[in-house]
Amino acid sequence: MTLGQYGNNSEGFIKDIMNMMVRIEGGVVELRDYINTNKWLSSNYTLSDPGRGSDRKVILLNETIEPFYVMKYPVTRQLYHFIMDEEEVEPDASNLPITQVSWLDTLVFCNKLSRVLDRTECYTITRESESTIYNKEANGFRLLSDAEWQYACKAGTKGYRYERIDKIAWYKENSNGSAQEVGKMLSNPWGLYDMIGNVWEWCWDLYDTDRYGNYRVFRGGSWAEVENNCGSTVRRKSMPDFKIDDLGFRIAFGARID
Repeated sequence: MTLGQYGNNSEGFIKDIMNMMVRIEGGVVELRDYINTNKWLSSNYTLSDPGRGSDRKVILLNETIEPFYVMKYPVTRQLYHFIMDEEEVEPDASNLPITQVSWLDTLVFCNKLSRVLDRTECYTITRESESTIYNKEANGFRLLSDAEWQYACKAGTKGYRYERIDKIAWYKENSNGSAQEVGKMLSNPWGLYDMIGNVWEWCWDLYDTDRYGNYRVFRGGSWAEVENNCGSTVRRKSMPDFKIDDLGFRIAFGARID
């Protein structure tokens, strides 16, 4: 089920948002990246050679994931424009993932959606993104953390992708040069669609404050990327006001549904 069928029926539109949230049980995820003396590099070491011997250092982090809910799909244009009280989207574009949204835009959307559904806002947004506060006790909508995103994407699988790429992802070789409607490819084992490919997805986390200041993480690859750049561990970064036509987001909230 997707949101496009509701048109201007706001009651049904909002009601089914909750039905699209999938419960993710807790667990542990291992995050891996490579660092050399100059910069952080892609976790996909086949693309960005992190050096040899003393030039290369592997960073491994184990993070415990608490249960949470995540949306089956990236946020669509129709959902975004509806919640933000913007002009209606053409029907043919309603189920495309929203793009051209900054990290800051996604937080504003999450807070507004929380208010619409009478939930507590997660974010206190400030002019400096590093000072933006995330209230972990709030029951409102939010971005996934970097660790949550990888945990949800892998869905208990071990490899770089949970299935052959042509079954699960829109990428450079099959996307016809643009984003595609959400939910058209095979989901991962936990029922989440478009985790890999179609659009990159903003996460909450700062990338590395010592080296990159307020740059934030985004994950997963996109319609514009080659096959090797679309996977469960690939991670990129940019400024919180950065916008581009292959970068969107997905929403989540904590395990409490009250």
